[in-house]
Amino acid sequence: MNFWSLYQHGFARIAACTGHAAIADPPTNAEAVLRLGRRCADEGVAVALFPELCLTGYSIEDLILQDTVLDEVEQALRTVVEGSADLLPVLVVGAPLRHRNRVYNCAVVVHRGRILGVTPKSYLPNYREFYEARQLASGEDERGGTIRVGGEDVPFGPDLLFAAEDVPGLVLHVEICEDMWVPVPPSAEAALAGATVLANLSGSPITVGRAEDRKMLCRSASSRCLAAYVYAAAGLGESTTDLSWDGQTMIYENGVLLAETDRFPQDEQYAVADVDLDLLRQERARMGTFDHNRRTLRDRTGDYRRIEFRLDPPATDLGLKRRVERFPFVPADAARLAQDCYEAYNIQVAGLQQRLAAIGGPKVVIGVSGGLDSTHALIVAARAMDRSGRPRSDILAFTLPGFATSDHTKGNAHRLMRALGVTAAELDITPTARLMLKEMGHPFAEGEPVYDVTFENVQAGLRTDYLFRLANQRGGIVLGTGDLSELALGWSTYGVGDQMSHYNVNAGVPKTLMQHLIRWVVSSGQFDDEETDETLTAILDTEISPELVPGEELQSTESKIGPYALNDFTLFHVLRYGFRPSKIAFLAWHAWHDREAGDWPTNFPEAKRVAYDLPEIRRWLEVFCHRFFGFAQFKRSAMPNGPKVAAGGSLSPRGDWRAPSDSTADAWLRDLARWEWPEG
Repeated sequence: MNFWSLYQHGFARIAACTGHAAIADPPTNAEAVLRLGRRCADEGVAVALFPELCLTGYSIEDLILQDTVLDEVEQALRTVVEGSADLLPVLVVGAPLRHRNRVYNCAVVVHRGRILGVTPKSYLPNYREFYEARQLASGEDERGGTIRVGGEDVPFGPDLLFAAEDVPGLVLHVEICEDMWVPVPPSAEAALAGATVLANLSGSPITVGRAEDRKMLCRSASSRCLAAYVYAAAGLGESTTDLSWDGQTMIYENGVLLAETDRFPQDEQYAVADVDLDLLRQERARMGTFDHNRRTLRDRTGDYRRIEFRLDPPATDLGLKRRVERFPFVPADAARLAQDCYEAYNIQVAGLQQRLAAIGGPKVVIGVSGGLDSTHALIVAARAMDRSGRPRSDILAFTLPGFATSDHTKGNAHRLMRALGVTAAELDITPTARLMLKEMGHPFAEGEPVYDVTFENVQAGLRTDYLFRLANQRGGIVLGTGDLSELALGWSTYGVGDQMSHYNVNAGVPKTLMQHLIRWVVSSGQFDDEETDETLTAILDTEISPELVPGEELQSTESKIGPYALNDFTLFHVLRYGFRPSKIAFLAWHAWHDREAGDWPTNFPEAKRVAYDLPEIRRWLEVFCHRFFGFAQFKRSAMPNGPKVAAGGSLSPRGDWRAPSDSTADAWLRDLARWEWPEG
C-alpha cells in the first residue's frame, strides 16, 4: 500500500462543477461535460457533479418539450457515455428524458462507458418564478422502475444508491434542486439507507439572500445525515430573460464546508475536496439514533436499490485537498476561536459554580505552581466566586515549592494570587519530602543524585496530600488542575497525587487550548486588572515542566512524552473518530510538515511555529499508543468529576470514554507496523 495515497486512507475526491450552458444545444453541452470530466480525471476525482439539466440548460422553458431537443439530448448522452470510457470519475449529468407519456428532469449517472442509473427529480416547483410542472413529470413514485436510454433498460427512480465496491464507504445518492428544499428530502431517506455522498444538481436562479439559504440547507443536510453534501448550480449561459444565475458550487461534510467556488464565474470551474468516508462511517457508528431513525423509517428506506461499480482509484500520491487543522481543538479562524474560548471558559465557571452551590458553598483549595494549568484553574475559580457573589478570599491558594521549583514560576504564582485577591500562602514541601525519602531508604537521603520516579512522585504526592488535609482543616474542596492531554497520556501521579481532586475544572480542556483560553481571558478583559493581565501574559511564556528534578537543565515534559501539539492532534482523531494510527500519521504530515503552509491560530507565537517530519510523527504516535491504550486507563477510570468542554470529547469513565484498564496497545502498534514507511 502506498502511504501517500488518499484512497488508501479512507478518502474520496469529489468535485462539483459548473460551466457555460448553451441553451438547447446538447452537443455543445456534452463536450463541456467531458472537458470538465477530463480535468477532474487528471486530479483523481471519484465523483464529478454537474448542474441540473446541464445538457440543455435549465432555463430552456417550453423548448424542453421539442422533439428536436430531446433527440439531441439522447445523442449527447451517448457522446458523454462513450467519452467516459477511459475516465476515472463517475459523471452525474442533468438531462430531460422521455419516459412513457412524459418528460422527466433527470440525473444520469455515468461511469466508464455505461449508464449506471437514472434518478428523476421528485419535487417540481410550481410557484413564484418556477413552472416546472407545466413541462415535466415528478419521479417521486418511480421507485423500483427502469427507463430505456441508449438502447438499454437501466434502473430508474429516486431509490438508487451507487456504491463503489473497491472504495469502502463511497455510496452515492442523487437528488435534484427542489428536492433539497422540502421538509423530508429524498437525500435524508437515502442517507438512512446507506448513502454517504449526497449530490444535488441544481438550476436555482439567484436572488438576494438565496446563496446563504442554499448553504444553510446543504450544511444542515450534511450535518443531520452525517454525510457529504455536494451541490452544483447553473451559471453562465442560462437565459437572463427574467432571471440571473450565479453558478454556486460547494461541498460540505458533516456540517463542515470543505470547498466552494466563487459565484458569478466568468468561465468553467469546479470545487474539489477529499471527503473523509471513515469519518462519516465512524460518526454513524457512534450516533445510535441515526440507525434508530432508519429502523423507524424502514418501510421507506429498506427497499433502496444498490448499484455497484468498480472505481479503480489511483494508488499514487494525489496530495490532500482538504483543510487539516494543526490544532483540531483550536480553530485557526479568529472569530471561531474567540467563540470557543468564551464557551469553554464559561462551561468551566458554570460547572464549578454549580458544584459549590450543590455541596453547601465550601471554600476552594488549590495548588498554584505558576504553570498554565493551575493558572487557568485559579482564574476559573475567581470568576466562579464573582458570579456566586462570594469574596475571592474564599479561594485558599497555596504554592508548594519542591526541590526544583524555580524562582520564576514561584514568583508568577505569588504575583497572580496577589493580583486576584485570593487567600495566598506558601508551604515548602522539601522538609517533609526529605523526611519521607529518608524513612524510605531512598539514595537521595544519603546525598546521591538519584532522581527517579519515586523521587518525583514523593513531591507530587505530598503536594496533593497537603491540599486534601488543608481542605479538611479549613472547610474546603480541592480543585484539580490537570488537563485532558495529561489524562490521555497518564502524565499524572496516581491516587494521592495530581490525578486526584474533589472537582477538576480542567479535565475537559486539552493542553493546546489552555494557552488560548488564558490569552482570551486577557484580551477580552475578564478581570480588567493590569497586574493580573501582565502576570497571565508572563505565565504564557513559561516552558511546560513538572519542576521535580533539580539541575541546571530545565526538566521538559514534551521531551519525554512528545509535543503536546502532536499528542492533542492524535487524541482528537482517536477520541472523536476512532481513526487508525496510520491515518492519523497521514493527516498529521499534511497538517505539520510545512510551517509556512496553512493557517495558525491567532496570536500563536512565531517562535513556536514548527514543523514535524514523518519519522518524528510516527515516533510520537507510537509513544501515544503505548501510553493511551496500554498504560493510562487505570488513572482515567478513577478520575474525579469535571465538566466536558471540547466537542472532541472527554475521558470521563462516566461519559465519553469507557475502556478497560488492562487492555494493550498491540492492535494500534500493528497498524503502524503494516505500512512500508517512506523516509523523510
